[in-house]
Amino acid sequence: MNTYEIIKELAKEKKLSIRQLEIDFGYSNGYLSKWKNNTPNADELSRLADYFNVSVDYLLGREEKTPLAEKHGVFAFDGEPVSDEEVEFLKSVLAAKRATEKK
Repeated sequence: MNTYEIIKELAKEKKLSIRQLEIDFGYSNGYLSKWKNNTPNADELSRLADYFNVSVDYLLGREEKTPLAEKHGVFAFDGEPVSDEEVEFLKSVLAAKRATEKK
């Protein structure tokens, strides 16, 4: 799978069209489709990797997608597996707590 196909799959998981993703990132129409045959620059890969919570290597097809729970060492809560959405929620709660503590 090439970078474009990986991004298309990730966008689909977020219920986004490629065009909407291009709009959200300020890209021109068809910008991402050029990545079918060309490798994007590091800055663009990094922005999209951060947005989708994956590594640049994943976008380049060099590694498998690692669930966020595994990346952050949170595997279960109350006997149930922790989803990527729950990991994102936990990160936002911790960020808010830390911001409050700094004041």
